[in-house]
Amino acid sequence: MAVGVYRANPMASRCLRAGLSAAFCLTILLMASGCATRFSPVPIDEVPFKSRAQTQAKNGLTVTVAVPTSEEANAIYGADLASKEIQAVWIEVANARGTHYWFLPSGLDPAYFSAVEAAHAFGSSASTDKHFKTLQFNNPIYPGTTASGFVIVNRDEGYKALDIDLIGPHDSESFTYIVSDPSFKGDYTLVDFDSIYASEEITNFQHDHALRQALEQLPCCTTNEDGDQQGDPLNLVLIGSSADIFPALIRRNWHGTEKIWSESLWRTVTSFLQGSRYRYSPISPLYVFGRRQDLAGQKARGTIHERNHLRLWLAPLQLRGKPVWIGQISRDIGVKYTFKSPTISTHVIDPDVDEARRYLLEDLAYSQALATYGFVHGVGAVDEDAPRENLVGDPWFTDGLRAVMIFTHRPHSLSDVKFLSWASRPPEEARP
Repeated sequence: MAVGVYRANPMASRCLRAGLSAAFCLTILLMASGCATRFSPVPIDEVPFKSRAQTQAKNGLTVTVAVPTSEEANAIYGADLASKEIQAVWIEVANARGTHYWFLPSGLDPAYFSAVEAAHAFGSSASTDKHFKTLQFNNPIYPGTTASGFVIVNRDEGYKALDIDLIGPHDSESFTYIVSDPSFKGDYTLVDFDSIYASEEITNFQHDHALRQALEQLPCCTTNEDGDQQGDPLNLVLIGSSADIFPALIRRNWHGTEKIWSESLWRTVTSFLQGSRYRYSPISPLYVFGRRQDLAGQKARGTIHERNHLRLWLAPLQLRGKPVWIGQISRDIGVKYTFKSPTISTHVIDPDVDEARRYLLEDLAYSQALATYGFVHGVGAVDEDAPRENLVGDPWFTDGLRAVMIFTHRPHSLSDVKFLSWASRPPEEARP
């Protein structure tokens, strides 16, 4: 029967008459049919991704960015970019200055892909090469002109921080955006941030000293949903606008977490069984202010068993109009089974939670957005020889301080980061 099918196709019939095996002829037939697949990308203007575009203007330069969803990029390129873990970022630059500028793709992604390189991932042909090259952003941006096009970068799900750096003969300008993917089911989509607090519930501090006292009066620890059991210590405070804090995290390869649903559970199980990495795996809920975390983030290592992860809650505080977030960070170093978790399994944390706190501080110092840091008193010192336990029975110890980080617009160099002399971390020999 199979041979009859082959002989119904002229190419396969000739292959069989040449004395080649049926399996080999099937391979040739499949390859030929793949090559004959119609390449039919959709014109850009027929794809609605620009309706989500964001625009910023500065000193005669206007920059607009947008990120197509996987489905939109598939239509534009006539190829499934997401299947190769790449994505397209659209950029438009209007130059009203009297000199030309160059856009630096390496600032967007140091490992970005050339148009032809990306086309080759889909079995390059003259038509795909030409189409991919037609879509790419081309430098320079001459005075009085507008340039637009795509840069193909490594794929991120959820949201993406876009750093657009333009350099001219005598100066440079930088623009930062955070773009969310409307198709991503992030846990942050469960929260209406505008309705968490009424305006009269928020205290806006103008002086650092008053804020310090308020930060030390915040809850010491996370709790369970009923609030009658304490868990991990709240050892982190982030202060700044979402346009400054979250691009800083993304820039340092922190990723948002998916909410718990069928697909995320399946990806978690698959990653667990294969020992692979899942950068967006859900994080179990902990509670502060009577509600589960408003945001969660993680920085995955090689497998799902090991990661740094943090949870953040918006506090009813501001510093000179900047939102204040209190959070918890720890380092996952393994997985265990426990009936204390609704999923019967949970991560094991490194008991030295100060190490994870220190790591985040160092990590975000390289984000180009950290302006000031310091420490305030929090849960209080917990001796390594008499540790406390979190809600799933993991031990932890700490010097009892909270790291406070204040963010600003990038770029902000390491040498410009200032220290707040609030509370001091005790020297190693004096630590409990």
